[in-house]
Amino acid sequence: MQKEYEINEETLAIIAVDKHYSEVYELNDHYVIEKGSNKIMEDSCRYFGSSLEGRRKGTEYMIGVNYKAPIIVEETKEIIFFPTSTSRENCNWIGLKHIKSYYREGDILFIEFQNDVKIPLSVSYGIIDNQVLRATRLESALRGRKIAKKSIK
Repeated sequence: MQKEYEINEETLAIIAVDKHYSEVYELNDHYVIEKGSNKIMEDSCRYFGSSLEGRRKGTEYMIGVNYKAPIIVEETKEIIFFPTSTSRENCNWIGLKHIKSYYREGDILFIEFQNDVKIPLSVSYGIIDNQVLRATRLESALRGRKIAKKSIK
């Protein structure tokens, strides 16, 4: 079982098993990591030169959101993840880039990714819909800055 992991372009989601283990879904793989989901997020933000708290503050500055804030893990590749809760130990993190759709079946919400992987979550449709909207606003703000920077050159 792996202990080290950095979120990358192929990461779909980090699903908390408990405060010590997480399931990692990638485009072509799925495995369990011996590390909590928020620790994976913190370590990934540090790997790319910031901290989770620094990324949260950046989101607040860019789009005014500080509660359940989506995070830019890595900006040049536009790797953006959003939390499904505010839990410090058992938070699920979903990557915006590869989402194909999300829908409810009974009491379970499914997020379907472009590679047809479906992840069941026990959250409301409204929560996911709002989080996707926030993450999309953050993505748009990031792209807008990149375009503005290019036009200055």
